[in-house]
Amino acid sequence: MVACCAWAAPSTGERRLSARFNFRPLTHSDLPLLHEWLNRPHVAQWWQGAVSLEVVVEEYGAEIGSPLLQQMLACLEGEPVGFIQSYLVMGADPEWWTGETDPGARGIDQFLANAEQLGRGLGTEMVRQFVAWLFEDARVSKVQTDPAPDNARAIRAYEKAGFQRVGELTTPDGVALLMVVERAQWRAPLDV
Repeated sequence: MVACCAWAAPSTGERRLSARFNFRPLTHSDLPLLHEWLNRPHVAQWWQGAVSLEVVVEEYGAEIGSPLLQQMLACLEGEPVGFIQSYLVMGADPEWWTGETDPGARGIDQFLANAEQLGRGLGTEMVRQFVAWLFEDARVSKVQTDPAPDNARAIRAYEKAGFQRVGELTTPDGVALLMVVERAQWRAPLDV
């Protein structure tokens, strides 16, 4: 397994992030691991269902290095334990977010790979730290996500990470709950 590189907390403010999670870009050599994760029942249920390695290579591999999409492995104590991605909302896809006019809006999607790590607050912490990292870029005005309305675990994690429910909407993948955290309301986690 490939170890993750360290991610440094911002050095400009009073608040400091816990170094618990580190993030590193997804690489082509990570695609078999991502394939295995995507096919785990607790991920497949909410992500995109069972997928072949060929689909993972085609879909995820094609986006490696994209200026519009950042695909990352989330690491806990140096070991990859999850996947998280961010993207420019405006112009992300001709079928998605067609009404978005804010060039600073970023979208995120994520999952923890190991079922035994669910329900322990790790997803919340991973999202919180990733959002803090996104807000280090002064151009980012808000971060949004769109879990399935019946994915209570994900919704709770996003709310604990600072996201607010905006409302349900129809996406190319079906009905989703739009959740947003604005820069103005964001409070980064403090080191413990």
